Amino acid sequence: MLETIWFAIWGIAWAVYLMLDGFDFGLGILFPFLARTESEKRILVNSMGPFWDGNEVWLVTAGGVTFAAFPAAYALMFSALYTPLMMLLFGLILRGVSFEFRGKVESDGWRKVWDACLFIGSILPAILLGTAFANLFAGIAVDGEGVFQGNLFTLLNPYGLAGAVFFVGAFVFHGALWLAVKTEGELQARARALANKLWFVALGTAVLFLALTAVYTQLWQNLLGRPVFLVLPGLAVLALVASPLLSRAGRTWGAWGASCAFIACAALFGVAGMFPNIVGSNLDPAFSATAFNSASSPLTLKIMLGVVLCFLPLVIAYQTWVYVRFGHVVNDKVLAEEQGY
Repeated sequence: MLETIWFAIWGIAWAVYLMLDGFDFGLGILFPFLARTESEKRILVNSMGPFWDGNEVWLVTAGGVTFAAFPAAYALMFSALYTPLMMLLFGLILRGVSFEFRGKVESDGWRKVWDACLFIGSILPAILLGTAFANLFAGIAVDGEGVFQGNLFTLLNPYGLAGAVFFVGAFVFHGALWLAVKTEGELQARARALANKLWFVALGTAVLFLALTAVYTQLWQNLLGRPVFLVLPGLAVLALVASPLLSRAGRTWGAWGASCAFIACAALFGVAGMFPNIVGSNLDPAFSATAFNSASSPLTLKIMLGVVLCFLPLVIAYQTWVYVRFGHVVNDKVLAEEQGY
């Protein structure tokens, strides 16, 4: 029972991370194409500036849960996926540095360098996360000794690349909606119009990924054995359909919320379909690291569950306060009054 609870916490942590940091990645990818002036560039950066590092707390949480609750799976995951995970880390560092450094020198050349770093540090993690999760859904070439019988290029299979395309498509749609929430006037109109177009990208990549999921993985079969979880893809579809309708009605917060639900439910669909596998083996299912054969001792899981129940509400409360406090529109007046990027 404890192992199942921790598996659920693990999946929820990843879903919340992708839901929240997804709009940061999407805005970073759209940055070179949406912002036309330095003022608009600053608005884009400041629309995600107060949130991005708090959003990454959930990445640390997901990694921490894997390490503490499922140490054997953690060791296997970080061994098999070492190269993409290190590239992900460097991409996140590059993005964080670009936020802080682009405004330090009054030089167009200086800012262009860090603007390029912001783009690379956004699209690279999105691609890597999509590729990594797709391979985890399908299973990777892990042998009975826990050794990965492959390399980076093994992970760049058709299904892995489809996962990358899906993540990028979902994130850019999510990011455009967030910009519509945080801006006004012409920039908001452009963001909303772009979001309406990117909805077709998100829809197309989602359909492609779900179709390939039926071919390359056992997720659908696993969920059919636990039909209650079929509500997750259903909710994802409803949220994706509702988002552009709310956007066209001028309810930008509602549209962005629906996009959040789409990403979270899609992630939870994948995690639920994996259960009990955390790192599945496509060589032999017996070689897989599951929630049961890779878990910490029952005493450890009990103690950590108590810690989570005490401190997680504080994290959620603080992050909620941040979104309320900085949820206002960002414009030239705000940039002049508040210390920003």
